[in-house]
Amino acid sequence: MTTKEEMPEIPVVCTACETRTQVSFDDVEAAVKRHNDTLHDGESVAQVDPDVLDALTDQLGREMGLFDNDPNT
Repeated sequence: MTTKEEMPEIPVVCTACETRTQVSFDDVEAAVKRHNDTLHDGESVAQVDPDVLDALTDQLGREMGLFDNDPNT
């Protein structure tokens, strides 16, 4: 089991505020929601850095074997 200290920090960006911050994995969903609710009337402006999210999705897909027959991966 992974301890809280071992969990990665996730980069969160908000293009409207021109900010970027690191948020603990356990808190990222609540932090993004809180930011958007407080500063953007609930509109989904702040988000996990899209490049990081794409890389994470690709890595998970490889680990799950979803790309085993895909010559592009």
